Amino acid sequence: MTNILRGSRSAVSACILGILTFVMLSASTASAKELTNRLGIGVKNNNSEELPALATVYYPNSELAFTGSVGIDTKKNNSKLAFNAGVRKILFKETNMNFYYGGQAGYVSYEELAVKHSGFELSGLFGAEFFLPGLESLALTFEGGLGITSLDTVRFRTIGDHPLRAGIIFYF
Repeated sequence: MTNILRGSRSAVSACILGILTFVMLSASTASAKELTNRLGIGVKNNNSEELPALATVYYPNSELAFTGSVGIDTKKNNSKLAFNAGVRKILFKETNMNFYYGGQAGYVSYEELAVKHSGFELSGLFGAEFFLPGLESLALTFEGGLGITSLDTVRFRTIGDHPLRAGIIFYF
C-alpha cells in the first residue's frame, strides 16, 4: 500500500514539475494581450465550498476588471449553490503575465442530509494570469488570499490555488 501511495505522489509531482517547466520555458516567447474592453469566460473554483463555477471577467480599461461566477450542483440531499461578484486591479504586468489584487463577495448555500445551510463570503485576493504562447487569449489564473464565510458559524480561511486547480479563462 505504501508503495502505491509513493508512486502516485511521484506521478503528481512529475506532472506538476512538467507543467511548471513548460510555462517557464515558453514564457520568453509569449506576450499578454491588451485586455481593455474584453470579456473572458471560463471556470474557477475558489468558493468556500468545493464547487467548480462558470466565471466571467470583464476589463473596462487596462487596469481594472469586474469578475463574477456561478456554481451549482443539484444532487439530491447534497445540493450546492455559490455565486459571487468582485473587482480586481492590475498591480503590474509582465511579458506574459498580469499580477492583480482585489476582492469578491458572494452567497454560498449547501444541503447536507436534507438540512440547508446558507450564508455569505467575502474574500481579499491577490493573483496572477498566465498567457500561454500561441494561445494569447487563454489565461490560467492562480489566486490566494484571505476569506470570511458565514454558513453555520463565521469562519476565517486562507485561499490558495495550485497548478492542478487553476482557473481557465478565454478572452474574446
